[in-house]
Amino acid sequence: MPITKQYLKSKPECKITFCVPAKEADKVEVAGDFNEWKLSELKKYKNGNFKAQFNLPVDKEYQFRYVVDGEWVNESEADAYKWNEFAAAENSVLVV
Repeated sequence: MPITKQYLKSKPECKITFCVPAKEADKVEVAGDFNEWKLSELKKYKNGNFKAQFNLPVDKEYQFRYVVDGEWVNESEADAYKWNEFAAAENSVLVV
């Protein structure tokens, strides 16, 4: 599940593209501290990938997880993982 980072020259932001390959899934969402843990739906493409983009301020870490057909999952290629006491599970970490 690759994440791409494109740092913007015009302002201190990074364009983050979340891409989740899930051909069999009906719905993929992402939630994290960058969107106040509100579910944001990723768009499904014909090749079976789900994608969404966010512009995030740089020099920060963001915790997040995906929800694939109702099941919380981590990003396999996250920059790191942090334990979350509330969920009793690890969150993916994105370093920008």
